Amino acid sequence: MKVYGFVCGWLTAPMEAFVEGGAGEAKVPVPAYLIDHPRGRAVFDTGMPAGLRTDPQAAIGRYLAGVFKADFTPEQAIDRQLEAMDVDPASIDLVVNSHLHFDHCAGNALLPNARIVVQKREAAAARAAGPPKEGFDPLTMLDGRDVLEVEGEHDLFGDGSAVLLPTYGHTAGHQSLRLACDGGDTVLAGDCCYFHRTLSDLKLPGFAHDREEQLRSIARLKALCDRGARIIAGHDPDQWAHLPRAPAPLLAG
Repeated sequence: MKVYGFVCGWLTAPMEAFVEGGAGEAKVPVPAYLIDHPRGRAVFDTGMPAGLRTDPQAAIGRYLAGVFKADFTPEQAIDRQLEAMDVDPASIDLVVNSHLHFDHCAGNALLPNARIVVQKREAAAARAAGPPKEGFDPLTMLDGRDVLEVEGEHDLFGDGSAVLLPTYGHTAGHQSLRLACDGGDTVLAGDCCYFHRTLSDLKLPGFAHDREEQLRSIARLKALCDRGARIIAGHDPDQWAHLPRAPAPLLAG
């Protein structure tokens, strides 16, 4: 198995959008990952809607467009980055969405043959929300697709090398991915923690579906970190400054 990391653009927002009480602004990466396994190919998260480049309000709504400013080119879309590695986007078997916020699932349509894997409670929350009054509709990321709704931990390839971990709280059904590579575990944390330091300082953003549940999920990741696992946070610019990007592998094993 090999794992490749991509930066599918950048978001700039007030720091308080990432850390409650934060000052100033932060420019953060929007990552996605290719897991190339002997039993299939999976992508973890798929990036932002292309419409953000031309009409942010139409793409994600007036409120979110007023908070987040996107900086990304067509070449940074997940399909184009895969093609640059000679990987056909139509060959992707699975798309795992950590959750259904616009910067983590809007590229699902670019991987047309993939089965979408989400936590059952995340899909249920998207359905219960109904059509939005404005902005991004997470349910459209699942419409017309083969969707596998999982509950709790789920082994993607059946060999323990890539296991979904429920890390609820940021959204109703947020999930992370534990990878057994390079002689140890690495966890793609998604937005369970935006920054690696969140594992210790526990400074959450102002938004959380369930703050206490998110703190429990962070404690679970912190326990894995204390046992030697590497945690790759959801949007940490300092961490990404030192991570290899595709076509160089991020992990192998």
